[in-house]
Amino acid sequence: MQRRDFFKAIPAAAAAMSASAAPPKTAGGRSPRLRTAICAYSFRNALGAGTLRYEDLVDMAVKNDVDGLDLTVYWFPKEDLDGFLSGLRLKAYMNAVEIPSIAIRSDLCKKSERDQDQESAWLMHWVDVADRLGASFIRVFGGTVPKGATEDEAAGWVAEILKRTADYAGSKGVILGLENHGGITMQADRIHSILDKVNHPYVRMNLDTGNFNTRPYEQIQQSVPYAANSQFKVHITNDGKQEDSDWNRIVKMLADGGYRGYMALEYEAKEDPFVAVPRYLSTLNELKKKYNA
Repeated sequence: MQRRDFFKAIPAAAAAMSASAAPPKTAGGRSPRLRTAICAYSFRNALGAGTLRYEDLVDMAVKNDVDGLDLTVYWFPKEDLDGFLSGLRLKAYMNAVEIPSIAIRSDLCKKSERDQDQESAWLMHWVDVADRLGASFIRVFGGTVPKGATEDEAAGWVAEILKRTADYAGSKGVILGLENHGGITMQADRIHSILDKVNHPYVRMNLDTGNFNTRPYEQIQQSVPYAANSQFKVHITNDGKQEDSDWNRIVKMLADGGYRGYMALEYEAKEDPFVAVPRYLSTLNELKKKYNA
């Protein structure tokens, strides 16, 4: 579904459960429980061209001994979405492949109440989609600070939209995961302050380990307690210089922090993903076994 179509008929918000408890943070010292996943975005060109189906990713997960799929929704069909979701969920279950998460586009830096209502309704729509798939996590973007606004103002708008949506997401058992994806979410401290302000058990962080551009390992370390999902890229930007990502170092941070969740490969490098992804998944699986021990 496209945003322009969706906003022609924004559904009324359903009655939602109340969730006043503070968001749980990962507790260092407990044993980790690591799982691997494939991000659909790794195969964006093939999915966009229609030469690869989401169902094919299920077979790929089986072939590469991967636990789950992180499904970027950009190429979901416009027609018969319910039938597609039902078929994909069945295919995954019958192959013992989990669908823990989906990834959507969003822009939460919205000032007006109308725009905030629209953005909240957009998130609720994808909460329903995640629920249909049996997924318990949605990756969301915070957006870019509008011209003329301060970062503090924009952070407040992001928090407000997440607050408006959190109870509905919680009623479906779906976590909203704010990703470090530039713009308002460029720095870990800002993300954490937004999450602390929302203060809701169903609003956490999607930790993209390749998206911090300064002090990346330090910011990843700071983010582990907030992370309910993680994505791995093969490169990392360290103070302006791109280098190979030290996955062992990162996975150790997650394990030491008691992280229990998915490590999803989001491949964006130049090599053919059909060649490179299986190789990198093998590395992630090895690290999973190493730090789960």
